[in-house]
Amino acid sequence: MNITEIATMAGVSRAAVSRYFNDGYISEEKREAIRRVVEETGYRPSLQAQTLRTRKTKMIGVIVPKIASASIGRIVEGILSVLNPAGYQMLLAVTQNDPEKELEYLAAFDGRQVDGILLAATVFEARHRQLLKNLSVPVVIAGQQLPGCCCVFHDDYHATYDLTRLFLEKGRTRLGYISAIRQDRAVGAERCRGFQDAVEDAGYGSLAERTVTASFSMASGYDKTGELLARWPDLDGILCATDSMAAGALQYLRDHKISVPEQILVAGQGDSEIAGVASPPLITVRYFYEKTGQLAVRMLMDMLEEGEAGIKEIKLGYRIINPDAAAEAAEP
Repeated sequence: MNITEIATMAGVSRAAVSRYFNDGYISEEKREAIRRVVEETGYRPSLQAQTLRTRKTKMIGVIVPKIASASIGRIVEGILSVLNPAGYQMLLAVTQNDPEKELEYLAAFDGRQVDGILLAATVFEARHRQLLKNLSVPVVIAGQQLPGCCCVFHDDYHATYDLTRLFLEKGRTRLGYISAIRQDRAVGAERCRGFQDAVEDAGYGSLAERTVTASFSMASGYDKTGELLARWPDLDGILCATDSMAAGALQYLRDHKISVPEQILVAGQGDSEIAGVASPPLITVRYFYEKTGQLAVRMLMDMLEEGEAGIKEIKLGYRIINPDAAAEAAEP
């Protein structure tokens, strides 16, 4: 089947069929006639031919650090909720937290292999900045702020600052913090800075040094909790950069017969499912990951479809989820 045969069977011109497949204007009568033929024949226009004609692939490259992550999964869901109705397809690349792979995929997606790129990176090196600057297709960064690039990110600093203040207001004044790697500006550097500034501002500056660095896993959170307590055995609260680290902390405390929250209060960040099913449920921070994906892809589509130029940054807020407060409110 080709466009000429579709036009003959529908009793319309080739131009009408072309406008039908490219969302151009045609009368409802002609549109219905073409639709019936398309359904009866199962005809699909050639993607390669459309790409050659329009120089658009209708494909968006999405680069993520891993797929076994609640936050990344929610960002991807947000992206798809916008891409699918708009007739775009997603080409997903997973880097397994390897900066070299991020560079490889950025280069592979360049040269009009995709119309644009959404990058959910964790670490930005000088090579990233140089490659991003030289890309021939537009790119939007999701989840991190990078000066000079369009991006959608969260207020990680104030989220952790407020979370720390909550612990201090509860009378927990011997705190420790389990951080992510500081090269990760959002989850690592900004969240740790929020903790350190909060204790400094509250007059507990000595707590700022009570930090250890973990990887993004329960096992690492478990090990680093032991390290924290070995160095500062008087802890009465542990704040973590992620919910998975906090779940590991809970497991360590349970294994070592340390009661939670009576002896040590624990908090994570991310409002993942694990925070709600943990026992006791974790205090956590809700970041709006689906919204991040939606706004990032809409920003990219504006750049593609309307030729919008200039650097845009969107910073999203957060919400502290405190199961203790919810339980207290529910009591008669």
